Amino acid sequence: MRITDIREARVSIASDIANAYISFARMDVSVLALYTDARIDGRQVVGYGFNSNGRYAQSGLLRERFLPRLREAAPASLLDDSGDNLDPFRLWDVLMANEKPGGHGERSVAVGIIDMAVWDIVAKVENRPLAELLAERYGDGVADPRVAVYAAGGYYYPDKQTSALQEEMRDYLGMGYTCTKMKIGGVPLAEDLARVEAAIEVVGEAGRLAVDANGRFDLRTALAFGEGLAPYGVRWYEEAGDPLDYALQQQLGEHYSAPMATGENLFSHHDVRNLLRYGGMRPDRDILQMDPVLGYGLVEYLRMLDELRRHGWSPRRCIPHGGHQFALQIAAGLKLGGNESYPRVFAPFGGFADSTPVENGQVALPAMPGIGFEDKRELMAVFDRHLSL
Repeated sequence: MRITDIREARVSIASDIANAYISFARMDVSVLALYTDARIDGRQVVGYGFNSNGRYAQSGLLRERFLPRLREAAPASLLDDSGDNLDPFRLWDVLMANEKPGGHGERSVAVGIIDMAVWDIVAKVENRPLAELLAERYGDGVADPRVAVYAAGGYYYPDKQTSALQEEMRDYLGMGYTCTKMKIGGVPLAEDLARVEAAIEVVGEAGRLAVDANGRFDLRTALAFGEGLAPYGVRWYEEAGDPLDYALQQQLGEHYSAPMATGENLFSHHDVRNLLRYGGMRPDRDILQMDPVLGYGLVEYLRMLDELRRHGWSPRRCIPHGGHQFALQIAAGLKLGGNESYPRVFAPFGGFADSTPVENGQVALPAMPGIGFEDKRELMAVFDRHLSL
C-alpha cells in the first residue's frame, strides 16, 4: 500500500461573528486529501482532513514543510508491520523529523490536518468506523454507541439584540440539543450577565448553559466575572484567561468553586502536563477541551490522555473542542465525556453525519468505514470541488 497523490486547498469560512478576542471575518481552513492505491469494496481509499475552526488555514506549512516530507518518505516507512495499512505513529515521526522541541503554535495544526486524513485511511482499510478501531486498540473494546453533544454558539453579531440570542438558543433546542454554550467577555460584565440570564430563560436551567471568555481576561477581570457568574450555576466557565497562564487558572479556581473548562489552545502533551501540575484544575468537576486536530492529531491526543491518567483524571472529563466528526469518533471510541457541536456556524465543517440527527442531546455515529465524511453531503461537495484528481 502507498499514498499515490496529495491534494490541499484553502477554503473560506468567513462570517461576521466574533468572540471576545477575534473576528471571524477572514477565517479560513485547510482541506486535505490523501489518495492511496488501496481499494475496499471496489472503491479507492481516500483520507480527508481539515483543521478545526479558530485557527487559520495552514497552506504554507503544509506545502513547504510537512507535505514534502510525506512525499519524500520511503513508502515502507509509513506502513504498519503488515505492510497493508498506514501506521499513524510512524507517519507522525516522519512529519516531525528535524523539528525542535517546543514551538507548538501553528505546526501542530498542520500536522493535525494530515493526522486526521491518515486515521480516515486506516479505518477505511480496516473497513470499520474509526470509533470501533480506537476502542479495540486503545480503549476497553467497545465504543460508546451515542455521544453527548452541546451546541456552541452565542457569538457577538453586529447589532444583535438579546432577543436574537434567545431565538438562537431556542433554535438549538429545536434541533435536539439540551445543552448550549455562549460567548462572554466582549461587552461589560453587567451586559453579559443580562445576556446569560436571557439564555437561561430559554434553555430552562443554568446547568444547561456554558459560557466561554476565549482567554480574554486578566486575573482581576476573571475573578469579577466569576463572582458575577457564581449565583447562576452555569455548566462551566471556560477559558477565562490566556491558556498558558496557569497561575491565573489556579488562582481563579481558589475563588470560583463551580466547574471550569480549558484546554482547547493547548497543543501538546507537555502543555497538558503543565496545566495539570500548575493550573489548579480539579478532576472531580472541571472539563478539559484539548482539540485532537489542533494539537498534532490523534497520535498526540493519545499521549495527552496518558498524562491525564497519570494525574488521576478520567477521560470522561474530556469534551474536545472542534465540533466535527473526527472528534466525535474519538469521543465514542475512547469514551470521553462528550463533544462540541457547531450546528449553525462554520458550515459545512461543523456538525455530524446527515443520517444521525441529534436526539435528546446525543448523537449516534454513522455505520460506515472511516470517520464518516461520506455521510455528510455538503462537506463532501467541498472536498470534491477542491480536492478531486
